[in-house]
Amino acid sequence: MLKGFFNVPKAINEPVKNYAPGSAERAEIKAMLAHLQSIELDIPMEINGKAVFTDKKIQLRQPHKRNHVLGTFSRGDESHVKQAIDAALNAKQAWEMMAWENRAAIFLKAADLIAGPYRARLNAATMLGQSKNVYQAEIDSACEIIDFLRYNVQYMSEIYRQQPESSPGIWNRLEQRPLEGFVFALTPFNFTAIAGNLPTSAAMMGNVVVWKPADTQIYAAHVLMEIFKEAGVPAGVINLVFVSGPTAGDVIFSHPDFAGIHFTGSTGVFQNIWKTIGDNIHKYKTYPRIVGETGGKDFIVAHASADPIVAATAISRGAFEYQGQKCSAASRVYIADNIWPAVKERLLADLASFKMGPVDDFSNFVNAVIDEKSFDKLASYIDAANANPDVEVIAGGTYDKTDGYFIKPTVLVVKDPYYTTMCEELFGPIVTIYVYPAIDFEATLKIVDATSIYALTGAVIAQDRYAVEQATVALRNAAGNFYINDKPTGAVVGQQPFGGARGSGTNDKAGSMINLLRWVSPRTLKETLVPVKDYRYPFLGEA
Repeated sequence: MLKGFFNVPKAINEPVKNYAPGSAERAEIKAMLAHLQSIELDIPMEINGKAVFTDKKIQLRQPHKRNHVLGTFSRGDESHVKQAIDAALNAKQAWEMMAWENRAAIFLKAADLIAGPYRARLNAATMLGQSKNVYQAEIDSACEIIDFLRYNVQYMSEIYRQQPESSPGIWNRLEQRPLEGFVFALTPFNFTAIAGNLPTSAAMMGNVVVWKPADTQIYAAHVLMEIFKEAGVPAGVINLVFVSGPTAGDVIFSHPDFAGIHFTGSTGVFQNIWKTIGDNIHKYKTYPRIVGETGGKDFIVAHASADPIVAATAISRGAFEYQGQKCSAASRVYIADNIWPAVKERLLADLASFKMGPVDDFSNFVNAVIDEKSFDKLASYIDAANANPDVEVIAGGTYDKTDGYFIKPTVLVVKDPYYTTMCEELFGPIVTIYVYPAIDFEATLKIVDATSIYALTGAVIAQDRYAVEQATVALRNAAGNFYINDKPTGAVVGQQPFGGARGSGTNDKAGSMINLLRWVSPRTLKETLVPVKDYRYPFLGEA
C-alpha cells in the first residue's frame, strides 16, 4: 500500500448560480423540468448495490400539481431492513480498512458530479418532488450538498491529522476508528442536502449505513443514490430503504449491531427514538451515538433602533422562503411599537408582490407545502386565527388545495405573546407578530427565551450596539445559530455550522468537524521505544 501524508483540495463554498433570464443554467433547468415531467420513474430501493423492487408501488406526486404523477417507488418491509443491515455489516470490514484518502476521493468525486453533470437533474428533482423554486433548490440540492461533501473531506483530514504529544522515549499515537456496527440515517423532506449529508458524513468516516429518507423526498434521494454509486461508493456501504418509520425502528433499534443514528426531523419522533434506544440499551454491543437536529420555533426580535426595512425584509425572506418549511424559518416575531407602522407597511408591500404557484413558473416566489397532512394542519391554525377576536390576520389567511397544496403567506398579529402560534412549531408560511412597548426590550427578551421548548435559530435586528449585545447575552441559550441584522435562515457550510439545543436537538453542528467526530471512536496507542527491565523505582533505593 502506498503511504504519504496527503493534503486534500482546499474546500471553497460552491458559487450559487442565479438562473437569470437568458442564462445557460436557466435553459438547462427548464429543459430538465420538462423532461422529468414527461416521464414516470419506477424507483427501487438500493440494497447491497442492487436495485430492489416490490409489488407495492406508492405514487410520487408534485405538491404544486397534485394530479401529476412523477413516478412510483417500491415500498419495503422488515425483510428489506434486515437485508440492508446484513449488507452493511458484510461491507464493513473492507470499507473501514480502505485508506482514508480513497474514501475522500469518492466523496470529492460525488461533489464534482453534483456540481457538473448532475446539477440540473438533482435540482429539478428537488423542485418537482419537494416544491422548491429554482433558487431554493440551487442553494440546497446543489450548493449545500456540494459544500457538505467537500468540507467534510477537509474536516476528516484534519481529524486524522490531530495527534497527541510524546514524551522522551515514548511515541503516542491516536487513531479514529469507525463505530462498531452500522449507522441509521433517518432524513427529512425539506432539504436534499441534509438527506445526502446524514448518510455520507457517517460513511466518510468509515461507517456503513442504512438510509431511510422521508417518502416525500424519495424522488431526489434516488438521484443522490445514483450519484453516490457513480462516485464509487462500494456496494453495501450505503443502503437505501423505503419503509415506514415504525417498520425501520422495530428492526434497527433491536439489533445488537446498531451503533448510532443520524437524524433530522420532528422533536416528538426524536424523543421517541431516544426512549426506545434507552429501553433497548442492554441489547447493544456498544452505546449508540444519538445525533439529531429537530424542531424549531425560530424568532426575530426587532429593537426600537432597528431599520424597519431591514426588519421587514428579514421577515419576508425568513418566514416565507420555501413556504416556511425550513427548520430555521422565522415563525415568531417581536417588534418594538415605535417601528411597527413602518415595518408593517413594508412587509405588506412585500407580500402583495409575492406570486404563488408551480415551480416551473420562475416568477413564483412561493410554491406549495409538502403534502395534504401538512396543508390540513396549517389550515386548522389559520381557521382558528380567523375565528379569534384577539388575533388580527393582516395578510393571507386563505388556502386552496384544488390543484396543489397552496397556503397563502399569512401574517398574524397577536395581543398575547403566548398565543398558540407563538409557541407551537407550524412548519409552514405562517408568521406571528407580537408588538411590544419599546421600553420593555429587556422584559421581551425574557419572553423570547422562555416561550418555546426549542432553541434552533433566532435573530436580533438593531442599530444600537448595546441592544445587540444585550440580546446576544440574554438569548445565548435560545438559539444555536444566532443572527445579527439578518434573517434567521441560510446557514452556510464552513461558515455557520448548523444546529441547536433544548428541544431542537443535540447541537452536533452539521457542516463542522464536531459532527464528524460523532462518527468515530478514538483509540490511543502508546509505544515505549526502549522498555524498562526492572520494576524498582529510584525512590525505593536505600539512603
